[in-house]
Amino acid sequence: MNLIENIRESLRAIYGNLLRTVLTGLIIAFGIMSLIGILTAVDSMKYTLEQTFSSLGANSFDIRRKGYNNRGSQQGKVQKVYPDITYRQAAMYKSLMDDKGRVSLSSYISGATVVKSTTAKTNPNINIVAGNEYYLQNQNLNLERGRGFSTYELENGTNVAIIGKEVADNLFPKKDPLGESITFLGRHFKIVGQLEKQGGSMGGSGGDRTILIPLETGRHIPRPDNSVLNYTIKTAVFKPEDLNFVMGEATGVMRNLRQDALGQEESFEIRRSDSALESLNEISGYLKAGGFVIGFITLLGASVGLMNIMMVSVNERTREIGVRKALGATALQIRQQFLIEAIVICMLGGLVGILFGVLMGNGIAALIGEGGFIVPWIWVFVGLSICILVGMASGYYPASRASKLDPIESLRYE
Repeated sequence: MNLIENIRESLRAIYGNLLRTVLTGLIIAFGIMSLIGILTAVDSMKYTLEQTFSSLGANSFDIRRKGYNNRGSQQGKVQKVYPDITYRQAAMYKSLMDDKGRVSLSSYISGATVVKSTTAKTNPNINIVAGNEYYLQNQNLNLERGRGFSTYELENGTNVAIIGKEVADNLFPKKDPLGESITFLGRHFKIVGQLEKQGGSMGGSGGDRTILIPLETGRHIPRPDNSVLNYTIKTAVFKPEDLNFVMGEATGVMRNLRQDALGQEESFEIRRSDSALESLNEISGYLKAGGFVIGFITLLGASVGLMNIMMVSVNERTREIGVRKALGATALQIRQQFLIEAIVICMLGGLVGILFGVLMGNGIAALIGEGGFIVPWIWVFVGLSICILVGMASGYYPASRASKLDPIESLRYE
């Protein structure tokens, strides 16, 4: 009995016990599905977020007040409060660094704002942002219709606005919003442009709920608490290879403008646009490791179940093994037959598990955020390799036991 004949005999045995084969294969399929599904979901979400981050450009960096996103105290310690970046500091930085890159200045004017037209109003969830002439370009925001701010509007603080897609749909569902008037923060603004639909990763849609106004206009809008505006600076260098050099120069310029003493820590933060992507890669690595562990544990349980079923199969086919040995089958050939059966069952279950795992992973990612359909070929091959290893590990002991059966005792087995 050669290897080819062994494979044929194994397939005949599998077909002869089709129901048991299907149930056993499903055990493996669920294990592989959980493994591939989790890893596919992580890869799909990571791909979506990478597209979002890469659209912001890998040749830019932001400057903000240090601790701008602090939330009170941590571990019982009150965090240090650093002074805001003032308009004078931001404007001075722009004049000094204009030849090194494209510098945009912006300030968050208001959140949870209600915006009204003559016939409708929005929910109190609209963000008002003031920006200069480079804000749209540096943030990679594109206009669907209309125009950007003119030099006159930027310099004189005219009441004009560029609105997000959701704002336009809510206030002007059946007509072109360009040239229409809207009211917010106690002022009337004329709409000169509308942003393309941004959507959002992880279910967000902040860009569609944003209204952009000229920086000079935002500076002169009274604030309810009379607080000073805090400014954010974004610098996009002309040559990506100069990024680290320009960041070093920007650090020196800002330390001087902020009067940070020698040896004192900086009162501002410089963050590269791709630093968030690096953090994302680190987090996704942990998620993959966790998903692999969960999938491995599931497969471990599946392999125990497969081994148990193969043991039952050996007991049921004891007389058959005795007949084969009496006809000249060697212990190696008997062991090969049962090993091949276990591997084929694992492969069949694995293929089904991979198919449903890819569908499940992309489905989970689609529910969380918008993204393309991904087939993680690396994990597919890993899954198939794991199926073979599980089949060998689960089938070896039953196969070894079958190969050691005494032919005389086997023929007498009832």
